[in-house]
Amino acid sequence: MGFFEKLVAGLGKTRDNIVSGMDSIFHGFSRIDDDFYEELEEVLIMGDLGVQATYDILDDLKAKVKEKHIKEPMECRELLIESIKEQMDIGKTAYEFEKHTSVVMVIGVNGVGKTTTIGKLAGKLRAEDKKVVIAAADTFRAAAGEQLKEWANRSQAELIGGQEGSDPASVVFDAVAAAKARHADVLMIDTAGRLHNKKNLMEELRKMNKIIDREFPEAYRETLVVLDATTGQNALQQAKEFNDVAEITGIVLTKMDGTAKGGIAVAIHAELGVPVKYIGVGETIDDLQKFDADDFVNALFERPKDDETSEEVSENK
Repeated sequence: MGFFEKLVAGLGKTRDNIVSGMDSIFHGFSRIDDDFYEELEEVLIMGDLGVQATYDILDDLKAKVKEKHIKEPMECRELLIESIKEQMDIGKTAYEFEKHTSVVMVIGVNGVGKTTTIGKLAGKLRAEDKKVVIAAADTFRAAAGEQLKEWANRSQAELIGGQEGSDPASVVFDAVAAAKARHADVLMIDTAGRLHNKKNLMEELRKMNKIIDREFPEAYRETLVVLDATTGQNALQQAKEFNDVAEITGIVLTKMDGTAKGGIAVAIHAELGVPVKYIGVGETIDDLQKFDADDFVNALFERPKDDETSEEVSENK
């Protein structure tokens, strides 16, 4: 299966929760009224889209229904799909770090796929002929360094590692020096994700950021938080807590290949104003891709990809 097909499969549970419920409302109502909107609201919230995103989407839908003088509930389906896409638009500057010498700090709790995400992202950057240095600053977890070493070898990135239990900030100091000396395009930093001890985590991140600001002030900064899409509202809560201790610029949603609660991608964007920038649907490097709102929503509603649709149109001509 290609990435889009894997995404369609991975969003199966979300589709059962949201799309089937929505379609039964579109078919079940004969007119657009308050009851119709209330039923839609319940389906969207239950599908993990969250309260804020649901209100924003429905406000947009109501405005479009009024503007276009729509009377039939079924005619709202495409409008709702477009509203969800608009909610998820990540903007034109989402991957600005790729154009500059940059430091990408990656945070997330253990078990979400943080280390493999760093490895896959390093592999993608190396495929674009960028020089990548990885800092193994998660010195709290013994296996983290070994995992990173394997991914660094696989992606042909250089690894700067610390001994287990060593000071993460000193690893970052060494990694910054190495990145500058080797004229690296991107320095990626793995961090410990001990959210249960927020004070320690905050102090650790503060020390790392201080070193980067002092030693590498010219670097473009990107901070990605990795979240497990199967955990739904827990992922949103983690994103909120990490946002309290770090200036998050983007989300990586992993494990979109199983029982993913894909609506959470919409919720996080709406609640935090932080876009989903990458999405993972499996174990290989190609299973991590840049987030595309059109592809995501088309996969959710099992519509063909936009490029396939345009190909069909041109063929019909």
